[in-house]
Amino acid sequence: MASRSYTNFSDLAPGDLLDIAPTPTALPRVIKTPGIISNFDGYSSTDGDSDTTSSGFRERKILVANMLPLQAKRDTETGKWCFTQDEDSILLQLKDGFSSDTEILYVGSLKAEIDASEQEEVAQRLLEEFNCVPTFLPHDLQKKFYLGFCKQQLWPLFHYMLPMCPDHGDRFERSLWQAYVSANKIFADKVMEVISPEDDYVWVHDYHLMVLPTFLRKRFNRVKLGFFLHSPFPSSEIYRTLPVRDEILRGLLNCDLIGFHTFDYARHFLSCCSRMLGLGYESKRGHIGLDYFGRTVYIKILPVGVHMGRLESVLNLPATSDKIKDIQEQFKGKKIILGVDDMDIFKGISLKILALEQLLHQNTQMRGKVVLIQIVNPARGSGKDVQEAKKETYLTAERINNVYGSANYEPVILIDRPVPRFEKSAYYAVAECCIVNAVRDGMNLVPYKYIVCRQGTPMMEKAIGMLNDTPRTSMLVVSEFIGCSPSLSGAIRVNPWDIDAVADALSLALTMPDAEKQLRHEKHYKYVKTHDVAYWARSFAQDLERACRDHYNKRCWGIGLGLGFRVVSLSPSFRKLATDCIVSAYKRTKRRAIFLDYDGTLVPETSISKMPSHEVLSVLNSLSSDPKNTVFIVSGRGRDSLSEWLAPCEMLGIAAEHGYFIRWKKTADWETTCVGADLDWKNIVEPVMKQYMEATDGSTIEYKESAVVWHHQDADPDFGSCQAKELLDHLESVLANEPAVVKRGQHIVEVKPQGVSKGFVAEKVLSTIINSNEPPDFVMCVGDDRSDEDMFESILSTVSCPSLRVMPEIFACTVGRKPSKAKYYLEDVGEVVKVLQGLANASCPKARTPSQAQISFESTI
Repeated sequence: MASRSYTNFSDLAPGDLLDIAPTPTALPRVIKTPGIISNFDGYSSTDGDSDTTSSGFRERKILVANMLPLQAKRDTETGKWCFTQDEDSILLQLKDGFSSDTEILYVGSLKAEIDASEQEEVAQRLLEEFNCVPTFLPHDLQKKFYLGFCKQQLWPLFHYMLPMCPDHGDRFERSLWQAYVSANKIFADKVMEVISPEDDYVWVHDYHLMVLPTFLRKRFNRVKLGFFLHSPFPSSEIYRTLPVRDEILRGLLNCDLIGFHTFDYARHFLSCCSRMLGLGYESKRGHIGLDYFGRTVYIKILPVGVHMGRLESVLNLPATSDKIKDIQEQFKGKKIILGVDDMDIFKGISLKILALEQLLHQNTQMRGKVVLIQIVNPARGSGKDVQEAKKETYLTAERINNVYGSANYEPVILIDRPVPRFEKSAYYAVAECCIVNAVRDGMNLVPYKYIVCRQGTPMMEKAIGMLNDTPRTSMLVVSEFIGCSPSLSGAIRVNPWDIDAVADALSLALTMPDAEKQLRHEKHYKYVKTHDVAYWARSFAQDLERACRDHYNKRCWGIGLGLGFRVVSLSPSFRKLATDCIVSAYKRTKRRAIFLDYDGTLVPETSISKMPSHEVLSVLNSLSSDPKNTVFIVSGRGRDSLSEWLAPCEMLGIAAEHGYFIRWKKTADWETTCVGADLDWKNIVEPVMKQYMEATDGSTIEYKESAVVWHHQDADPDFGSCQAKELLDHLESVLANEPAVVKRGQHIVEVKPQGVSKGFVAEKVLSTIINSNEPPDFVMCVGDDRSDEDMFESILSTVSCPSLRVMPEIFACTVGRKPSKAKYYLEDVGEVVKVLQGLANASCPKARTPSQAQISFESTI
């Protein structure tokens, strides 16, 4: 089937989107193996659950990023565009992690502005020659998207910089957000032009495209979609200040796998999902997963690596060896400390220079013998902050050189020009120590490159006259706020803001014995070599395949408007309960059992008053008065409340506190299940729970006759969840020899007698009916809670017993479209009442008389 049109996505952002020129005609699929080409010119309208038919193409990966791995230059003679691959692009390097028969297609923008009249020709060339699909953003849109929202709002925020005042960062601007959404839509359009959704894997990169997954998931519910964030993800206290925080979170959650460099970044993301969307997560067999409307969104933590072959090939260049000799001659008798950073306010360049000043101030013997060479890469952004950072860097370096320098000695050397790759490698190879003290950085591969260059290659060693058996050493001083820090256990980690500590770290790095330097270097080199960019790509691809394994084992529904769109993924047999269907079965059956949950099923969870409406009471009274019916309300609430609320229903059965108390009708006595008669364990539980309640602000304790419940829905989400886990472990330990069980539910920890559950109620009631020689031929059970899943399971096992000649018709139904053991679902309380009303209208209006169905519960035990 064709896929649903999503042209209404222009309504995603409030206000008017920018005027965007229509994208060129859809690009044709490149045929490299026989198959069927799906035509995606235009968007035909179908249901959102559909995907195109599998095309038979070989495995293909579509890599989507802000920029294509290409360099563009116009030929001055012919006037035509010339394109070459950017060998330093991580998108190009990661292909080494895939098998040789994997086709890779790149989607992204060019680092050049192509005239509209040339775009179609350029697009065709790039597809044929480089497997690249360019996204041509209009100039104004590109500026607002990248320099505006990405660099002025997302980038500072993700690096913990809040716009506290107009002079300190740019405030949120709605027009820039609209440009971000528009740009993401154009990227998604390009992916849709070339994708075979049942075959291809899509891997989206970095913060520029965080809402793109929503567009793709809307069009193809089962798209195989991964995302990797190359920047930090801030703590929830920072991230929650973003006005469009939910839209971005939901965009990421529309992926199957989300990758982060460090556990800290992943932890911050999970905390945001918990605090802002109420989502919990769990770890199973080493994999962290979020349950998002029936889909499991997996979290991957793995730092990216370097391309070993690329670095080693540069080290083997004659130009590199010549430059190494020049540097050694120029700085003979001096120890080189190297820094390589972008000119950026987060790189901490000026802090690094101040640390060198402190080092020279404290260690007079190092004056004239230590040099900091700082290579300054061009800034990726623009603005006042970058200019101020550059000015501060130069003024600080000049001051230090004036104080500690001489005619033949400059302690700080700034190289602020484009530095060729071979020259950087030469400085890496010569430096005694490399310092990276960014105040916040996503990953930073400078330490990895330094380690590889210090290891060298046989060809380089021969060229510079270095002996093969010479011990390799390296020393790293790294900020604890950069992504590569956790993987470099032999580095000296520092707080870049603590200038004294950084100076001490530099002193330690320069004076450490060579044997210790060698051990640290060997440890680092082994890690960098085995965890290169190919390993990173291969590992991510394998986890993405695992995350998408069950895509076609479930049914999908798309729900939500705009950027709130998400997919509900459920069992193939799971479907909505039709009133006509159940009423028809109800009419042709003679012996019926009906089990109904209370909160969330008959009364909305959000309702302040928990008393049932007049309509609900009328329906329950009609159903329970039918002689053919046995109707039970099965709830976790106390018997006093349920008795009061349901008093008008004379023949209605009630199971309170999950079945610890049972009453078959209003005039019958309450019966207590014998399995939980001993409640002495409550004396152990109560003081423990009080201790956790006092230590957890916002938590409360609910006392039931048979159970004790600790609630933490009003506590801090992260702290409450942590305390709930601790309380669960604590109670399980102290109650190991007691007849009680500890259960953790949605914002609760409950202790109740062993054997008491809603499933036990369903089993006993059904057994009573079966033993009365009137086996049920119709069983209905409706509930919305986890505890109701026990009823669904118990009903199926009870009515499957060999003593029943005919299997009854079973209608197990959960409230809300979510994963369940039930076969059916109803959307909400309103639909539940509507279905029950249909059954009540079909019931016999005669007054009910006592029957064998009302046999005392105790007499059957």
